[in-house]
Parts: sequence; C-alpha cells; structure tokens
Amino acid sequence: MHELDLHHIFSLVLILVLIAAGITAFAKKLKQPYPIALVIVGAIIGLIDVPILTPLKDFITEAEVFNFAIITLFLPALLGEAALKLPFSHLNENKKPIIALAFGGTFLSFVVIGFSSMWLLEFSIPAAFVFAAIMSATDPVSVLSIFKNVGVNNRLATVIEGESLFNDGLAVVLFNISAFSLLAYTELGLIGVGNGLWEFIKVVALGLIVGGALGYVGSRITQLFDDYPLEIIFSIILFYGAFLLAETVHASGVIAVVVAALILGNYGAKIGMTPATKLNISNFWDVITLLANSLVFLMVGLEITRIDVTDKWGYIFLAILIVLLARSAAVYLSLLFVKGIAASWKHILNWGGLKGSLSIALVLSLPRDFTGREDILILAFSVVLFSLVFQGLSIKPLITWLGANKEEEGFIEYEELIARVYRFKKSISEITKVRENLFITETITKGIIEQYEQELNQLHTDIDNLFANHPDLKEKQQTTLQKHALYAQHEAVEQLLKEDIISTDVADRQLNVITDQLVELESDE
Repeated sequence: MHELDLHHIFSLVLILVLIAAGITAFAKKLKQPYPIALVIVGAIIGLIDVPILTPLKDFITEAEVFNFAIITLFLPALLGEAALKLPFSHLNENKKPIIALAFGGTFLSFVVIGFSSMWLLEFSIPAAFVFAAIMSATDPVSVLSIFKNVGVNNRLATVIEGESLFNDGLAVVLFNISAFSLLAYTELGLIGVGNGLWEFIKVVALGLIVGGALGYVGSRITQLFDDYPLEIIFSIILFYGAFLLAETVHASGVIAVVVAALILGNYGAKIGMTPATKLNISNFWDVITLLANSLVFLMVGLEITRIDVTDKWGYIFLAILIVLLARSAAVYLSLLFVKGIAASWKHILNWGGLKGSLSIALVLSLPRDFTGREDILILAFSVVLFSLVFQGLSIKPLITWLGANKEEEGFIEYEELIARVYRFKKSISEITKVRENLFITETITKGIIEQYEQELNQLHTDIDNLFANHPDLKEKQQTTLQKHALYAQHEAVEQLLKEDIISTDVADRQLNVITDQLVELESDE
C-alpha cells in the first residue's frame, strides 16, 4: 500500500462512513437487514472498477488495516455494548444452553471441522485446525446485528447473544494455539495435549480475571461521579483498556471485554449509575454500534472481492458443507441433555451460526509464510460470503416459519382494528374538509358520516373486548401511551427553560424525574 498522509486517510474513512450510512439508511427504510445489504453492495463496489473509489478499496482491503479495524477498533466496542445491556439475571436463567453451546458446541465444531479438513480438504494438521477455529466462531458482529433486525423470542435472543459473546473468545484462543503452538504440542504426545489444555485454560482464566478486576474497579469509580458524559468516557476506557491489557498479558481480550462490560452493566449500573446515566450511556453505545456495524459489513463486502476462486469451486462447496454439518453437530449434540430448548429453537440456533468479520480478520492475521494460508483464506472468505448472504437472507423466513418471532397473542387482531379505526377517522375528516371547501350541504354528508361513526363505535367496543381478553396487550399499549406522555413532558420542560420561565436547576430536577420514569418503564418492558 502506498504511503498515505493523515488527511488522505481521514478523507477515505469519511467516504466509507458516507457510503455505509447511506446503505444502512436505505435498508432500514425498506425494513431489510442492513448487514446483508452492506455486504452485497460492498462486494459490488469491489467488483466494479470505479476510479474515484479505487484508493478507498486499496486502503480498506489492506490486510493490516482490515485486521486492525475489525479486531482492535470495532470488536471491543461491539462486544462491550452487547454485554453492557445484557442483564446478568437473563444470563443466569439461560446459563445451561449458553455454556453448552459456547463451550461444548465450540469444541465439537472445532474437532469436526479440524479432522474433516485433514481428510477431505487435504490440509496439514496446523492448517486444518486453524481453519476449524476460524469457522467455529459464530461472529458476534454478524449474529447480534442480524437477529436484532429480524426479532426473536426474548429467551432465544439471550441464548444466541450469550453464545456469540463467549464463543468467539474461545475460538480466538483455539486459533492462536492452532496457528502457533499446535505442531509443538502434537510432537510431545500426551504431555503436549496437557500443555495445550493448560495454555487454553490459562488464556481464558486470565481474560476472566482481567475483565473481572477492571469491571469491578470501573464500577466503583462510577459510584464517585454523577456525570454521564464522564461516565461514558469511563465506559470507553474500560472496554478498550480491558481488551488491550488482556492481549498484552497474553490473555483473551475478547473474554476480558465481555466480562468487564457485564459487570459494569449490572453491578456498576446498580451501585453507581442514575437512571439518566444508564439511558445516556445506552444511547451513546447505540450510535457507536450502528456506525461500527455499518462499516464492518461494508468492509467485509469489499474484502471478499479480493480473492480468486478459480478452480476452487469443488473445495469451496465441500468446505461449506463441512462447516454446516459441524455447526449442526455442535448445536444438536451440545443441547441434547439441556431441557427447555424447543426443537424449533435448535433449528434457528443451527442455521443462525453465522460467520463474518471476525473470521476474515483472523485469517488475515496469519503470517504470510504460514503453510496453506492462501487456501484457508479462499475457503474462509467463501464460507463467510455464503453465511452472510444465503443464511442471513433466509434466517428471517425461517424464524417466521418456525414462529420464533410471534407477536403477543391478539396483537395482529389489534393492529387490524387500529388500521380500520384510522381509515374511518380519516374518511370522516376528509368528508368534512371537502364539504367545507366545496360548499356541500350537511344533508348530503350526514348519512355517510353517521355510517362511519357507527363503524367506529363498534370498533372501540371490539378493542375494549380484546383488551379484556388479553390484559398483557392492554398493559403494553398503556406503557406506550405513558412513554409518549413523558416525552411530551420532557419537551414542555425544555421549552419553559428555553423561554427563561424556569431556572436551569428546576429544569434539571424535573428532567431527571421524567428520565427516571422513562427508564423505569423501559426496564418493566
């Protein structure tokens, strides 16, 4: 890559953000999963020769740049945001399936892909198990963004989120052992197996210790301040500090970030954050993760087009098949003795084991002289493209078909009634307006309006009956109404402050009360 000055780099990044934001906005407007749209458009941009975008493509697809952006810049933020908002109680309630998938499932997948790659893809031992580690990572960036878009049952979402947060940390550890130590361990026989197991335990345990210690210290620090901009800065330092410190001491940076964020989001929020702080920290990280996700998937699309798959189609098909079968074995076998997981959920967990940016970043981090690097790169990129596009596009229909994103009972009927109410109210409003503008007599319009009003009365009765039969639905609508009322109160206080009718101190107190009530409503939901 030719040398670029900082001004040029900033310009390229700004162009990337502009493209990513535009695609994301368009996909959201069409209510489609924006990560898939970004990957597809990124791939198209990568394939088409647009002179003005050539410097951008060359810069982004440079291995060192991509690897740094995904692993060091984006991954801590994305993992931190997800773990920060994940209630520990939810994790505890679903610990059995999460542990089974994150630990048992990851190892099963690693073993199946590793040995299958040796026999069917004719990889060497290190190359086979490096590929296995890369393909055993259910990339949290991909999984969380896709599933948040399509919507799933809350408990299923917790299991998916919990697995993805811990699975990738274990996969990264397995990758490092496979890439740099596996041959040495295999030559030592049983002693080598013991050394490898100890290395794995040490890296994971150190990650837990670093994340736990920093999360506790960070939580105690937030207790000393009631200043949400400062506490947002503390959260940034915590996420990146945990990652970098863990990596420095040869621990799992990914696990350290997840643990630190979990502690801050649960213990720290309980002892040191006001409701206003919780809300503002949550909003801040929402913005950061949307930007990071958008950039990540666009970069993945650009990066995928750099590979040459000539004469590799047979191996690519075989690699995809191996990865899919390994994921199936990992899900169904690891959950075999876990109760309370419906068969439909297992199917979603199986097909939802998406691969993404983390897999690409890992394979690009391999030394250029690593035996089999180019073959691993081609197969990994191909599996990721298949996973994000084919599996990503089909997961929403699968979830709908299996009924995992069903609305509350009676919700569809409620929507139908509301739609009819709005239709008739709009009709009455339009008739009244036309009557006044065209000087039509009331005699002509009276009969039509009365008919619509009768329909409205019946609809209101039907809605009341629906709420009586489904109290949860009524409660949800009441909560929505309360939130809108509080938003209006917030706006009213700000207007009073703007017009110097009330002082800043009074306004702050009133706004804090309103924010506390909003946070309480969101917690109840």
